[in-house]
Amino acid sequence: MAEPPAQSQGQGQTQNLVIPDDLRQKFPELIELIIASESMNDEERQYWINILPIMTPDQIENLNGILMNERQQLAAIDQKYSKQIQEIGQEELIRKTELKRREKRTERESAEAQYSINDESAADALLDQIENA
Repeated sequence: MAEPPAQSQGQGQTQNLVIPDDLRQKFPELIELIIASESMNDEERQYWINILPIMTPDQIENLNGILMNERQQLAAIDQKYSKQIQEIGQEELIRKTELKRREKRTERESAEAQYSINDESAADALLDQIENA
């Protein structure tokens, strides 16, 4: 008796795969690799599942090796791009932090300049009062 169809993501569409219980029990890891393969569509996945019972041990080993290699290479690519995305995110954070610091510095310098102008005006006014007194 076949297990209910397995859901798989196949290049933009979701279809059902029919996986007999005996195959799922005999090749659980290989079935998962086939389902997770990003290089196959659902038709190709079903083909490999269907021919598993007639494949030789060497053919099964080769298929397993190919799918494991695909998984490892995709994981390496994901890791590489993940690092790049992280670095880009950090660069963006640094850029935003620098921009905020510049804005704060400009605000502070502007406030200090205004204070200096007010201070000089107050000092001049005080001197005028002293001289005119």
